Amino acid sequence: MRGLNLSRSASRALLASASRQPFSRSFTAAALSTQGLTRQASTTRTARLQTRYASSSSSSSASLRQTPLHDLHVAHNAKLVPFGGFAMPVQYPSKSIKDSHNFTRTHASIFDVSHMVQRVFSGPGAAAFLQLVTPSDLGVLAVHKSTLSALLKEDGTGGIVDDTIITRLPEQNGEDVFYVVTNAGCREKDDAYFEEQLKKWTGDKVQQEQLSSHGLIALQGPKSAEILEQALSPHHPKPDLSELYFGSSVYARLTAAREPVLISRGGYTGEDGFEISIPDSPLAVTQSLLDIGGGDVDLAGLGARDSLRLEAGMCLYGHDLDETTTPVEAGLSWIIPKSRRGKEAGYYGAEVIASQLVPKTKGGKGVERRRVGLVVEGAPAREGAEIWAGDEKVGVVTSGCPSPTLGKNIAMGYVRDGVHKSGTEVEVLVRGKKRKGVVSKMPFVPAQYHKGAA
Repeated sequence: MRGLNLSRSASRALLASASRQPFSRSFTAAALSTQGLTRQASTTRTARLQTRYASSSSSSSASLRQTPLHDLHVAHNAKLVPFGGFAMPVQYPSKSIKDSHNFTRTHASIFDVSHMVQRVFSGPGAAAFLQLVTPSDLGVLAVHKSTLSALLKEDGTGGIVDDTIITRLPEQNGEDVFYVVTNAGCREKDDAYFEEQLKKWTGDKVQQEQLSSHGLIALQGPKSAEILEQALSPHHPKPDLSELYFGSSVYARLTAAREPVLISRGGYTGEDGFEISIPDSPLAVTQSLLDIGGGDVDLAGLGARDSLRLEAGMCLYGHDLDETTTPVEAGLSWIIPKSRRGKEAGYYGAEVIASQLVPKTKGGKGVERRRVGLVVEGAPAREGAEIWAGDEKVGVVTSGCPSPTLGKNIAMGYVRDGVHKSGTEVEVLVRGKKRKGVVSKMPFVPAQYHKGAA
C-alpha cells in the first residue's frame, strides 16, 4: 500500500478492521448513502500550530476523539494535535508544512476533515427554520447547490455564532432536506444553539440529524478531478465531473465504498477540489485515492490547510470570526442575497445587518471596522499584533503566516473604516517593533475553482 509503513498483511488487517466499522443506516444515511524553510523554522511553525490548534479544544489528550482515519494517520506517523475535541494531524514526516502546501497547489492533497460536524435538517419547516438563523435565501437554492452562510445570534446584534455551508439535497417524501456542515471547534456551542432554537421553533416540523458516523475528506489541488474520476465505480452511472462546478454536489458510487457518497466541489484551499462525505469505509476510500493518485497525491494536515486558506482569504472561526462580528464587518456581505437585504428580512440580526449594508457615504450606518488583507515586511505578523496608522492604533491582526506561494508575509485582520482601502500603508507591531504593512485585496492567491461559463 502506497506510503504506509506496514506489511501487506498489516495493511489488509487495517482495511479489514475499517470495513467492519459501524455506519448509520438511518433515513439520512441512506440518502447520503521545506524547500526554503530551515529545519528550525519548520519546527517553530509546527510548534506554534500545535499551540494554536490545541487551544481550540478543551479536551484532554485522554478524552480526545478519533476520526475514522485515525489509524491511517498513525500508520503515516502523523504529528497529532488536539483540535475540536479530536486528535488531528497537523503534518506528516514525508513533507514540511511548506512542501505540503506547495504540493497541494501543484498536485493534490487529501485532508481529513471528519472532525467537522455534518448535520441534516429535514421536514416541511426546514427551509424556514434555517432562514431564521441564517441570512440565506434557501427558497432559490437549487437541489445539489451550496451556499456559504452564517449562524447568527438570536439577540439581534448580527454576531456570527459560526460559519457554515448549506447544501440543498433531493427531497425525501416530498419534504426539504438540507446538508449543513459546521466547524469542529464550535461543536458544543452549535449543538446547544440548534437545540435551543428548535425548542423555540413554532413553525412546521423540522428534524435534525447529526451524521457522526460519516467520514469527511477533502481532496484538493489541480490533480483532484483526474484522481477522483478513476475512483468512480465502473459498475454504476458515473457523474461527469467536468460539469460538476464549484458549489455543486452529486451522489456517486466509488469502487472502494459500499454506499453512495456525497461529492461536493469546493474546499478550503482556493484550489479546485472536492469534499466527500462517506457513510462507510472512509479509510478504504482514502487509501484507494492514495493508490490511484500515486505520486500526484499525498496526505496533508492542519498546518498546510491553515496557510492555504489564509492565502485564499478564507476565515477561521474563533480567530477571524466571532460572536462580536457581523457578516458585513467580516467582508461577507456577498453571502446575503438581494432578497434578504432589507430590515424586514426576518432572520436574526436583519435590522442591524441591513443598516450596515448601506455605507455611511450613502446615508447608511455602515460599519466601524472591516476585515482586510495585509502584506507585512520583516517578521510574520501573528494573531493579536496591533495595526497602526501614524500614532494611532487602528486595528488588530487575526491570522498571519509566511505565504509559501508568494514568498511574503501575509495576514488578515480588522481595521477602522477608512483605513481599509487596498494600497493603504500601515504599520504592524511585531515583536515590539513596528513593521511596514500594506492593506491588500484578498484572496492573496487567485482562486482556481472549476466554474461554468458566466
